[in-house]
Amino acid sequence: MSQSRQLHLGAFMRPVSIHTGAWRYPGASPDANFNLAHITRLARTLEAAKFDAFFMADHLAVLNMPIEALKRSHTVTSFEPFTLLSALAMVTTRIGLVATASTTYDEPYHIARRFASLDHISGGRAGWNIVTTGNPETSFNFGSEQHLAHANRYARAREFYDVVTGLWDSWADDAFVCDVDQGIYFDPDKLHVLNHKGPELSVRGPLNIARPVQGWPVIVQAGASDAGRQLAAETAEVIFGSEGTLDGGKAFYADVKGRMKAVGRDPDRLKILPAAFVVVGDTVEDARAKRAHLDSLVHYDSGIRSLNIMLNYDVSGFDPDGPLPEIPESNASKSARDKTVALARRDNLTIRQLAARAGSYAGLAFVGTAQTIADEMEAWLEERGSDGFNVMFPWLPGGLDDFTAQVIPELQRRGIFRKDYEGTTLRDHLGLPRPENRFFAQQPETASAGWNLS
Repeated sequence: MSQSRQLHLGAFMRPVSIHTGAWRYPGASPDANFNLAHITRLARTLEAAKFDAFFMADHLAVLNMPIEALKRSHTVTSFEPFTLLSALAMVTTRIGLVATASTTYDEPYHIARRFASLDHISGGRAGWNIVTTGNPETSFNFGSEQHLAHANRYARAREFYDVVTGLWDSWADDAFVCDVDQGIYFDPDKLHVLNHKGPELSVRGPLNIARPVQGWPVIVQAGASDAGRQLAAETAEVIFGSEGTLDGGKAFYADVKGRMKAVGRDPDRLKILPAAFVVVGDTVEDARAKRAHLDSLVHYDSGIRSLNIMLNYDVSGFDPDGPLPEIPESNASKSARDKTVALARRDNLTIRQLAARAGSYAGLAFVGTAQTIADEMEAWLEERGSDGFNVMFPWLPGGLDDFTAQVIPELQRRGIFRKDYEGTTLRDHLGLPRPENRFFAQQPETASAGWNLS
């Protein structure tokens, strides 16, 4: 394998573990999702291990499930992403800081301003995970009784991306001259007014903060549906994928990068990082025992409700030891539903078995020693199944400590993961170019046309 090809590693840190039983594992910190001192320690450990990024997913609603199931979940409370990542920017110096922000339940000006601020505060380490928000319950928190249809959400997301990136380009990089003698703070010829009017959005601009350090914060996307793949091919620089097998990863990798070529984008300007749940043991048997104990901590009340959410269909009234019934289409996340149904049919799983996986983690998992896990990661990299992984830790802090202390040195020994950062920004870590300002690359003299204070 070419030694120029290196793994990129993100850390999935909201919730700090996606596994429903994580907070109950021996030695785990039950309040890790909303304990700043604890999360600070985790971020510093990840940075010492040279991870590319600390990634926060986000949810805009408490999951709609019966209280008997909800009371068992450690994900009902956590920090708002921008607040936490701004705090972490003050106690770290290199690791990227990626936050989820919704294109359905927020406005482009808010998103552009927040990410530009985070990029300046962190010295160029911000990344935006674009989501359309698949949870229908979220609409009730934002003044609507009806969740936007899947196709409409993606149409809005595509336009939303154009507006946000246009706002980031409001100012030329050298717009703020700060000429004390002449009393001129900025050069008016280096200000652009967006004046966007589209099918979904109307935004004048300009943004009231200087262009981000990275030009644009890194654009991240996680959708796996056909619409999600197309949005990623047109806009994304990182994809947090969800394929559970190497063959599936290779097909996804080829599909999205092929779509990029079709729209005129360089496929090397996209890093595909599937989510990987990793359990490290001294032996393979030890790792499997850890996973089995972790899974045993998931109560059926919790697992069946998690399964219902993934399917957006209530199967709790069916025989737990019978097969999954036919599941109708819905307006929620299509990829989660389709993957769950496919898994049930492929492995002939009962509802009880599916519930156990839904409450634990049913996706790609590497369970073994540092050597076997490195073998699998290297195979995905070499065979173009991925460019790295978004690592999910089984419990905190132990699962993270095991990975950084054992797997990272093995990857470094093989020459497929860095021993130190070579730059200061998230774009540097990922090998991504800094975007040109679309409004000032060629004709800056026309940029400020249309500015009006009235």
